This record gives sequence, C-alpha cells and structure tokens, in this order.
Amino acid sequence: MDSLIAALHLTCATAEKKCLRGPSCGVLMSEHLSCKICKKAWPAKDHFIGDLGLARAYLFEDQFFAGWTVLILKNHRTELFQLTQEERGALMEEVSRVGEALTKTFDVGKINSELLGNQVPHIHWHVIPRLKSDPAPLSPVWCVPHESISLAAPLLSERLHLLRSALGIRSASLELS
Repeated sequence: MDSLIAALHLTCATAEKKCLRGPSCGVLMSEHLSCKICKKAWPAKDHFIGDLGLARAYLFEDQFFAGWTVLILKNHRTELFQLTQEERGALMEEVSRVGEALTKTFDVGKINSELLGNQVPHIHWHVIPRLKSDPAPLSPVWCVPHESISLAAPLLSERLHLLRSALGIRSASLELS
C-alpha cells in the first residue's frame, strides 16, 4: 500500500510540475528531466576531480587545452541571479580555487573562466588554462580548430591525481544526490 501511495504522490507531483527534491528547489520538474546534467548524462563520471562545496569539479573530456576543468553546480539552476548572494560568492570562490590549482599544476599564461549555458542550461563554469605554449592565445577556445584529445586511462588518472593534490582533495568518491 505504501508503494501505491508513493506512486500516486509521484504522479501528482509530476502532473503539477513540482520538483521532487523539495519545496526549496523552485525548479519545474520538466527542467530537471530535460537537463543532461540532472540526468547524469554529462560530464563523464570517470573525469570526476572532487566535490568543492556548491559544485563538483570534472576534467573536461577534450584535453587539447590541458587541464580544462568544468565546475557543475549541484542544484539545478540556469542563471546566477537564481542563487543567493552567499551562493554566488561561494561559487566564485570555488571557480577561483580551481583556477589557482590549474595555475600551480600547468604552465599557465592565463586562466579563462566562462559561464554560458546555451547548450547545457544548468550553471556550470568552464575553467580553462591557456598555456604559455597556446597555439592561439588571443582566440576563444571555442574558435580554435583542433583535434579533440581524450586521455588514455593512465594519463587521465595521473591528471586527476595532480588536480586533486593541487586542490587539497584527499578522497574523490562521487556521491550523486
């Protein structure tokens, strides 16, 4: 009987388009269902660097720009103004922390930090080290023609370890909520 009641509540919540994460979420159920981050379809779980607080850090799949990291906000939001002032400040600290770790790890000339969301409408920051050897330092990464570089398992593991060390992350088990 309990499972029937739970199923009815689920049906009602979905019909009313309320998020099942609770009343504090404030996001329509349809947004969660269509978001590839909320559906756990991206980023790749084996690229997980660590939990930073409000966001989780992942190594971007294409490592042409060595160290390219993506910070994914844990809660589904699409715009910075949907966060509290405290959350925005904390998130910027996390972006800065990753930028500093990348600078310590790679031969960085400049860090690019970008929040777009046109293709994936969920707050996520691209933190991109532009190395001193960058082939096109004045161009946005999106405009630099290149062959995508996927890291083989040993190199991926090594790069994740380097970044975790620079960030002071001891354990990096991915607990999805």
